Amino acid sequence: MKPFLNSDFLLNNKTAVRLYHEHAAAMPIIDYHCHLLPEHIADDHQFANITQAWLYGDHYKWRAMRTNGVAEKYCTGSAPDKEKFEQWAATVPFTLRNPLYHWTHLELQRYFGISALLSPDTSSAIYKEASTQISDPSMSTRNLIRKMNVVTICTTDDPVDSLAHHQKIKDDNFEIKILPAFRPDKAMDVKNAHQFNSYIKQLEAATNLSVSSFDDFLYALQNRHDFFASMGCSISDHGLEEMYVSDFTGSEIEAIFSKIHSGKELNSIEQHKFKSCMLLHFAEWDWEKGWVQQFHLGALRNNNSRMMQLLGADTGWDSIGDFSQAAGLAKFLNRLDQDDKLAKTIIYNLNPADNEVMASMIGNFNDGSVAGKMQFGSAWWFLDQKDGIEKQINTLSNMGLISRFIGMLTDSRSFLSFPRHEYFRRILCNIFGEEVENGLLPNDIAWIGKIIEDICYHNANEYFGWKTTELQKIKNDNITTV
Repeated sequence: MKPFLNSDFLLNNKTAVRLYHEHAAAMPIIDYHCHLLPEHIADDHQFANITQAWLYGDHYKWRAMRTNGVAEKYCTGSAPDKEKFEQWAATVPFTLRNPLYHWTHLELQRYFGISALLSPDTSSAIYKEASTQISDPSMSTRNLIRKMNVVTICTTDDPVDSLAHHQKIKDDNFEIKILPAFRPDKAMDVKNAHQFNSYIKQLEAATNLSVSSFDDFLYALQNRHDFFASMGCSISDHGLEEMYVSDFTGSEIEAIFSKIHSGKELNSIEQHKFKSCMLLHFAEWDWEKGWVQQFHLGALRNNNSRMMQLLGADTGWDSIGDFSQAAGLAKFLNRLDQDDKLAKTIIYNLNPADNEVMASMIGNFNDGSVAGKMQFGSAWWFLDQKDGIEKQINTLSNMGLISRFIGMLTDSRSFLSFPRHEYFRRILCNIFGEEVENGLLPNDIAWIGKIIEDICYHNANEYFGWKTTELQKIKNDNITTV
């Protein structure tokens, strides 16, 4: 019987052990999509205890705790931090076979050197030891990043964000690249007129521009797109249920914008036309600047209206959706490709039933201009666990070139989540190692080891161009850094 979480965790054959320890383990981490707060990096934030680092903002843990019968005050509420930790410790033994069980104990080992299993019996001692360590300056946010051999992080930022925290990080000459990503979801969210017009006011404040027409709206957003580029941004990101690809005319969009700007609600057809128009504009701006565009597809968000009203978004009330993806995605990508304006693109899929759809779709638009131009993104959200990761890797291997894959990301709000890269790498090496030992792949460790290293680091480094390409200099006309 293998011991739990030893040095060969998830590595079930000798070749996998060799591939991981000789090739994957030492590769630096490029975390090209996460939800870390840049202000915590700018201020080199110091957590007072393990609860603050581990449970604040982590809706994965909150969902498990609620399922285990834990009251909301211990999740998002005002219970003392130690009591929140005790409730999480009481939940962990019941997370067996959930990825949280693996992640929890990986993080305890990698950051704190704690090998004891978390439970009510060990809760007090682990809380004391982990809190003592994480409240030490050697475990500030910047040092937590350094500890995991991270070289680049992309945060997720709204167009109206001033990026002042990113500027401070640059001014401090922090040796790890912390770059913004342009996430304009609110700029195309027109389901509520009041919220949309409130966003327009934020956009006006961020740009010092007046917005009274659709052209004004586009101009202000492009101003922010330019500003983000001047701050080192080279990635956009969109969180969508599905691709919006309704046909529209310019006059229709102007009328739709005028209608919602006057405070009137849009019908579903008008909403889809507006979103379709905005997606195309964003995609063309990305292509013009040589950015990478990301699309996270398939989440059905905020399903519990009572808790959404009480706690707000991103608090753990989302699930996998069953949207029809293929036709819309093909139409959107083809519109851009027809005009040769299709940027490098990453498609993330949340419904495992659509894995083959997504993996085959990207092959339609790989035009030979860039290796791996179209990417089937890593297993995302509910799927970034062992089974989901294996399915994504196997599907991409069957339908495309796994050797050109740009690898894992955390998609996390926690500074303690970087061992998820290790988790992915171990699973990746085990898949390759198993096939070598079963005679399905040649016993060429040098070549397969290179492929492993590429997937873990080199492919992403080349794909995004952060090391080999100077950041594009953008003309600063009419750009305001509020």
